[in-house]
Amino acid sequence: MPDAELLARHKAVLPEWLALYYREPIEIVRASGRHVTDADGQTYLDFFAGILTNAIGYGIAEISDAVRGQLDTGVLHTSTLYLIRSQVELAEQIAELSGIENAKVFFTNSGTEANETALMLATQYRRSNQILALRNSYHGRAFGTVGITGNRGWSASSLSPVKVSYVHGGYRYRDAFAGLSDAEYVEACVADLRDVLRTTTSGDVAAMIAEPIQGVGGFNVPPDGLFAGFKEVLDEYGILLISDEVQTGWGRTGDHFWGIEAHGVTPDVMTFAKGLGNGLAIGGVVARAELMDCLQANSISTFGGNPVSTAGAKATLDYLLEHDLQGNAAKLGDRLIGGLRELAEPYDVVGDVRGKGLMIGVELVEPGSHEPSQPAAGIVLEETRRRGLLVGKGGLHNNVIRLAPPMTLTGGETEEALEILGAAFAKAQEERTA
Repeated sequence: MPDAELLARHKAVLPEWLALYYREPIEIVRASGRHVTDADGQTYLDFFAGILTNAIGYGIAEISDAVRGQLDTGVLHTSTLYLIRSQVELAEQIAELSGIENAKVFFTNSGTEANETALMLATQYRRSNQILALRNSYHGRAFGTVGITGNRGWSASSLSPVKVSYVHGGYRYRDAFAGLSDAEYVEACVADLRDVLRTTTSGDVAAMIAEPIQGVGGFNVPPDGLFAGFKEVLDEYGILLISDEVQTGWGRTGDHFWGIEAHGVTPDVMTFAKGLGNGLAIGGVVARAELMDCLQANSISTFGGNPVSTAGAKATLDYLLEHDLQGNAAKLGDRLIGGLRELAEPYDVVGDVRGKGLMIGVELVEPGSHEPSQPAAGIVLEETRRRGLLVGKGGLHNNVIRLAPPMTLTGGETEEALEILGAAFAKAQEERTA
């Protein structure tokens, strides 16, 4: 079926706010390794991986075999009213990897649902509906998570079950403290946190929730140690720290398995999703036992931690650990970031290159200025696709190219992507200065 016909049917029955990439959206029909093929037969190197979800790539035999093995039993679903062996085994592994003492795990179907669960646990445990979040944050599209989203472009409603206060530290490139050194920046953000607690809260805040690297917000990377500074203040008040690891978990940032580890702190709660299932729908929460067990009402999860998703996720996590994909992310991430900065030097349409591991943002600006350029980002998005590379786009001003390939990326594919991105930067520079 031609993509144009499918697009018309999409528009007829799906919401207008369900975004599609490209002037001529594509349908992906086949995939292998780090490459995907559309309905017209065009093959692309995938550098966005289903929004960081296909973390291992496509057509991985070990994962497919684990899913098929579960399907062959005939048991696709039982619900959490019954014991699920793969769920228990995966929870044991995640609890150990978390570094959280006496940890317990609850599985969900998505990162949004995981963050909703974390908010429910924290507010119940602390008997407070006050939440701290970072400016330019994004934690999901449900009622509670929209309420703590610090980015108006993704905040569909001002209504919320929680009272949220926002602090600095999320988007350093355009932050009020942007010109400061790392140490001065951390000091200023910590002082801001203290001021926010004194002026916009009653003090008995339930939790701070934060992405160690903001995802939808444009892959914004704070200085290492920022959350250590925050946690000192939070501990003075007894406030919980929730690390949203939906995009930063599983070694993607290279130097650490969890993004928050770069700051030398262990959070009270971590949420996860995306890359764990390598395309299967799974998320979850890992937290201290007394916090996880604080709910007094009955609860189950119909689909969370189902046999198929947990079998696939266990195989994904085993593959990631056995093949040291965290090490691969560190090595090739360094090459990508360094290569991108070299490519950007001749082009003042590139305002910033930032990231860790295989989680990299390129912020586009109007040439000769600091003004965010959504048109330039659009040019790069279209030009990379034309040349056979799929990338992401986001940020507060929708002017950031987001790069997050599968963690099985090779050196040759890295060089191929850099060549295409260099040509796309040149095209954006040419068109925005014409």
